[in-house]
Amino acid sequence: MSDFKSIPGGICAPKGFSAAGVHCGIRHNHSKLDLALIKADVRCAGAGCYTTNKVYGAPITVDREHLKDGYAQAIVVNSGNANTCAPNGVQLAKDTCDIVAKELGIRADDVLPSSTGVIGQAMSIEPFARGIPEAAAKLAADEAGSHDAATAIMTTDTHPKEIALEFAVGGKAVRIGAIAKGSGMIHPNMATMLLFMTTDAKVAPAALQKALSTVVPATFNQISVDGDTSTNDTVLLLASGLSGAEIAEGTPDYDTFVAALTEVAEHLSRELAGDGEGATKLVECTVTGAPTIPLAKAIAKSVITSSLTKAAMFGADANWGRILCAIGYTEGDFAVDTIQVDISSPKGSILVCENGAGVAFDEDKAKEILLEDAIHIEIAMKQGDASATAWGCDLTYDYVKINGDYRT
Repeated sequence: MSDFKSIPGGICAPKGFSAAGVHCGIRHNHSKLDLALIKADVRCAGAGCYTTNKVYGAPITVDREHLKDGYAQAIVVNSGNANTCAPNGVQLAKDTCDIVAKELGIRADDVLPSSTGVIGQAMSIEPFARGIPEAAAKLAADEAGSHDAATAIMTTDTHPKEIALEFAVGGKAVRIGAIAKGSGMIHPNMATMLLFMTTDAKVAPAALQKALSTVVPATFNQISVDGDTSTNDTVLLLASGLSGAEIAEGTPDYDTFVAALTEVAEHLSRELAGDGEGATKLVECTVTGAPTIPLAKAIAKSVITSSLTKAAMFGADANWGRILCAIGYTEGDFAVDTIQVDISSPKGSILVCENGAGVAFDEDKAKEILLEDAIHIEIAMKQGDASATAWGCDLTYDYVKINGDYRT
């Protein structure tokens, strides 16, 4: 059982954080929130991970600059139009930070901007100038504030994504909260979509960055919806220290903190993958008995990224050959003739492959298992002790419909 208690509050659950979401006019639909603001009562240690795409949003340039000293106090995010590939992009992001700083009475270089939506469209400062004061006035340190912020950062997501956990460090309660968005253009290599985390633990900036960079590879880097690495992928983590619980690198408390971050990240990885554009199913793949962890990670991600496997999951077709195919084209040195594949869901489990070859199984039972909305593929390699998990979704007709007219 987990030592981490699930609590309400989302990104506002840790001490010292408030959030808001408003409609500022970037989206034409006035009923949709499109600007989120997250504020800390104090300057926080900050950490970030970003997309590896060579084409990246202007806010990432500003985030890297503003986090050079390891501290930040606010995050501002817009949805509906990505500040990417615009000639005035960096200046727009900086101007946005200036408005936030003025409204909150903080330093502009303590503001971290993010942006998501259509790439390459013209943007102006006017919606930000209207929306940021409204968001600042609406800031709330409660579940409603977190929910509005989580809603405001959505694009094609079907629901907001939030989580908060509580655990003890040295007899003091520590909390981690997070919100995330992401539905399509998901195949990160350093971070994932847009994801913001807060904690009231006291952690030095270098240790905070190390913790985040430790968690990302086995969680956010292990999800894929469509094989496309976004230009705007960003994960930001702020630590207020207001719980009074100090986390020092190299201690058991640090290990507990990383474990809690990992649990938050795994939860959101499932949420993001399961809410892929047009998706009807979460597809989770676990590889055990691999020669090395990198190979286990690569094979798990190869399977959940395979278009043929994703299509088979949509059709509830236990076509295990597609899984073996995806395993087989993964780079690395390993044998195939020891591999076993089981497919399971809440409806049960069924063995479909043993020693790299098919076995007789009940097709009707397999169909029943695959009709569920959460599918688990277990690959036992029997060639070592390493394991890894990856998360994806099925490939549906609606994915093409959504992306065929994304701008119109």
